Amino acid sequence: MTELSLVVPVYNEEKAIPAYLETVREVLKGVTDDYEIIFAMDPSTDRTEEIVVAENAADPRVKLLSFSRRFGQPAAIWGGLRYSSGRAVVVMDVDMQDPPDVIPEMVRIWREGEYKVVIPQRRSRSGDNPIKRVVAYCAYWFINKTATVEIPRNAGDFRLLDRLVVDELLKLNETNAFLKGLTAIVGYRYKLLPFDRRPRSAGDGKYFVTGNIFIGFNGVIAFSGALLRLMTVAGFVMAGLALLASIGLIAGKISGWYQFETGLATLGVLLTFLTGCQFVGMGILGAYIGRIYEETKRRPIFIVEKAVGFRCLPFPEEAGPLPAARSSGALEDGAAGS
Repeated sequence: MTELSLVVPVYNEEKAIPAYLETVREVLKGVTDDYEIIFAMDPSTDRTEEIVVAENAADPRVKLLSFSRRFGQPAAIWGGLRYSSGRAVVVMDVDMQDPPDVIPEMVRIWREGEYKVVIPQRRSRSGDNPIKRVVAYCAYWFINKTATVEIPRNAGDFRLLDRLVVDELLKLNETNAFLKGLTAIVGYRYKLLPFDRRPRSAGDGKYFVTGNIFIGFNGVIAFSGALLRLMTVAGFVMAGLALLASIGLIAGKISGWYQFETGLATLGVLLTFLTGCQFVGMGILGAYIGRIYEETKRRPIFIVEKAVGFRCLPFPEEAGPLPAARSSGALEDGAAGS
């Protein structure tokens, strides 16, 4: 078993990979030589795959998972966890906004044995655009107010996980892999490690604000039923307001200070508002029903087309109940799992 695995999701990152590898190799010199770097790649249109394959030829510790289609960052991370072999696994981005020089302190804390999870926590989100900061704040606030587990604020997927934690995560039957929440679900003591997030080392971000909104909404749906309860409360509130408005209209008509004919505009606004509330409620209900639908289908989170540098692959029958990926493409530098 390898001592340390780095899981790095990538998509069109030809500009960032060389600088990342140069930096992380230098950092790991003072940590361990027994490591692997797994690039979990959604199909890219640039030279990302070519660069990683060339790096693997020069250094077998650099490995590649190439998926059959774009499954997204959460699925790529899950694929990397599935294929990792380290006693500790660090999940991080390639753009070095998650600074590699934090890894030695993460490993030191883990080696002490008291904590199974080490989570770097941003001191600020100054590098994020305003929309992303608002989305992140609202999502963390709502989840921590309503969920049964606490998810640390200002902490992304950048974290160190003990092998025991990784194995427990891979046992979960979750189709939507929301790592931040699932880490909290399995428990184990964690340590927060403050750090300053840096600008990207090269290129532009490939996972946009809309993707972050989707991931955040997915986390809310997955870890809280509060939105369903909120629909009920909103229904009673709207019904109460409608009742009060009706009483006011009747009282106004009787007293003579209000005529129904002049209130058509008000009535139209009220009906539009109530209709909008109904559609919002239907949308929330649909999101939960959609989640149930996805979970019952039990489709795999990811499908690997090519695995480079792995000598043993985790097949579904060996890897637990979570749908794992059987490599349908080439397994290079080794044979399929025994």
